[in-house]
Amino acid sequence: MNVIARLAVARRGLILALTVFVAALAAFFGAGVQQHLANGGFQDPSSESMRVDDALARDFGTGAPNLVVIASGRDGKGLEDPAVVAAATGLVDRIRSFDGVVSADSYWTSGRPASLRSKDGAGGLVLVRLGGNEGTYQAEAKRIVPRLGDDRLDLRFTGIAQTYVEVERVSADDLLRAELIVAPVALVLLVVVFGSLAAALVPLLVGGISVVFTTAVLQLLTELTPVSVFALNVTTALGLGLAIDYSLFVISRFRDELAAGADVGQAVRTTVRTAGLTVLFSGLTVALSLSALLVFPMYFFRSIAYGGIAVVLVAALTSVVALPALLAVLGHRVNRFDVFGRFRRRTPSGFWRRLALGVMRRPVPVMTVVAGLLLLLGSPFLSASFSLADDRVLPASSPARQAAQYLRDHFDLGETNPIPVVLPGLSEADAAQALPPYAERLSALPGVQRVDTLTGSYAGGRLVAPPTDASKQFTARAGSRLSVVSSVEPYSRQGRALVAAVRTADGAPVPARVGGQAAQLVDTTHATGGTLPLALLIIAVTTFVLLFLFTGSVLIPVKAILLNLLSLTATFGSMVYVFQDGHLKWLVGDFTTTGMIDATMPVLMFCIAFGLSMDYEVFLLSRIREEYLRSGDSTHSVALGLEKTGRVMSAGALLIGTVFVTFASSGLTLLKLLGVGLALAVVVDATLVRGLLVPAFMRLAGRANWWAPGPLRRLHDRFGLSEHSGEVPEEYRGRSAPVPGREPAERLG
Repeated sequence: MNVIARLAVARRGLILALTVFVAALAAFFGAGVQQHLANGGFQDPSSESMRVDDALARDFGTGAPNLVVIASGRDGKGLEDPAVVAAATGLVDRIRSFDGVVSADSYWTSGRPASLRSKDGAGGLVLVRLGGNEGTYQAEAKRIVPRLGDDRLDLRFTGIAQTYVEVERVSADDLLRAELIVAPVALVLLVVVFGSLAAALVPLLVGGISVVFTTAVLQLLTELTPVSVFALNVTTALGLGLAIDYSLFVISRFRDELAAGADVGQAVRTTVRTAGLTVLFSGLTVALSLSALLVFPMYFFRSIAYGGIAVVLVAALTSVVALPALLAVLGHRVNRFDVFGRFRRRTPSGFWRRLALGVMRRPVPVMTVVAGLLLLLGSPFLSASFSLADDRVLPASSPARQAAQYLRDHFDLGETNPIPVVLPGLSEADAAQALPPYAERLSALPGVQRVDTLTGSYAGGRLVAPPTDASKQFTARAGSRLSVVSSVEPYSRQGRALVAAVRTADGAPVPARVGGQAAQLVDTTHATGGTLPLALLIIAVTTFVLLFLFTGSVLIPVKAILLNLLSLTATFGSMVYVFQDGHLKWLVGDFTTTGMIDATMPVLMFCIAFGLSMDYEVFLLSRIREEYLRSGDSTHSVALGLEKTGRVMSAGALLIGTVFVTFASSGLTLLKLLGVGLALAVVVDATLVRGLLVPAFMRLAGRANWWAPGPLRRLHDRFGLSEHSGEVPEEYRGRSAPVPGREPAERLG
């Protein structure tokens, strides 16, 4: 850090010039990133349901329709009008002629089954299977749909492919709107915090650089791996928020040094050695929390992890290298344009010190009340029910959303989303003998309407229709398949139960593989839940090691992990209370309540929010430890450390919370949920946890806060990270915590 501190002063012009040059290159390189992002990535590619999906397209030339067209005649013409029949048949032929179309069937070309006609007889369905993965069939839908207009037909488009097209559009609009909202609001808040317009503009400048680098990083990632469209929104908000947060901390320390009488060069060097190291350490902890997302098999998680890690490190490095160089140029001019009339020279109110001392007088009642409140706020999560994203994440004005709702209201959804069962290696001859008993068992399961096979259709445990020419589609050289038409919503408890029943049903002539939407939900929750312990272990171990290297304490890392977990309870409770149960819509904006939350959101929110919570933990600990090294007085150091950082942390939480809460204006429920949850997590952590729980805990622990066994203490002496030259005074090492109430009364105010 000493080298960076000296360079920030001696080579400030060169550093700023290089920063501007590299930022310009990043802006140019990342300008078109939106066009290369993909939707989806929520499923485990090695799961049974995804293998079934691949087999259907590869071996049988079919699959669940991912583009659904609802067609009806214009001018009141019915489905059987010759002009409508001709137009619909021609529409199917045109769709089949496009490259990338695996299959296309319709009401008019499949023998006019009632299941493909609306209940009021006004509309018929065209079911299209586009090939490839999520990114591929989204691109195909974007290319094909605009070319399907017909003067004789009214057409509405939905299905997962068209839903993804509209999610991409709404996401881009949301990002632009959020940036337009955040910039002026953040500027006003920064002016209030600093009192100086010059100082307020600097964090926004650093934040802008981080956003520019975000787009370049994501553009590079798209060349290497699929990147979720949500990664741009999430990492942009994360980079902007942390850049402002880090800048706030660095600038505050710089101004403190100037106010203490240091010259500009010395103030910059001291700021880099102290606040700069803390910022780097904080960025590392956030990055390691995000790295836990890399162990999940879904690229939705991995792409956000890659982008998030990169942008966090960019924000930290910019705040430690480029920002000090800028401060060296500005010097005392950082206090120019003092909006509130010498606001910067005010005498500290001592609010945070008085709060800390008040808490430490009665630590047990404070901890009991605050912990109880957080657990109460988190209790709704006990009734959480999980699903996967579908068209209902879109705003009600979305055409794909409206078409999908029409589909739910007027058609039998079991026909458009059957449960496919693949029997690999079962030949046509063997299937003719072995399939009937198995199909009869499946058709008798609760929630099953019909089972279609090579040997006919079954319902209620018996054959109800003999095989036809269309039944040949259920066999191929690679094996046979069945189509289980159900009457239950795929993304529901009943849908998950039906998949489990089909997978465990007896009588399959060969090991059966089960797919479909409900199976994807089951497999995703299984993959997420099965990988979650490893992700939590990574977060816990890395957090413990880093905080031990930073503090030399064994107890403080344990305390940090436990309090961070406690601080997130309110966030997880709000996810269920608001977005599953539908409360407080007037506060967070309208959205469609499904009675479930997306299965991926708790994991994503936990990793991001845990890292942000550790961000404030490091800020607070750095000043507490600094004071403790000077005085050896635990109570005094906690009170003074909170006084030095309380205002900065609360301001930073307000600013980063503002960045995330702009997601509440999003038309996408997933972004709305993520933004509101993260904003709440940051505010709760910076107020209730850092302002109340940390002082109470550290008062009870006393000198034991800094204790470590001899071998670990020697390890820290050799490899520990410290922004100060000294270590914990020898007379306090190894001592146990004092009995509460035994410290001198004057130290508690």
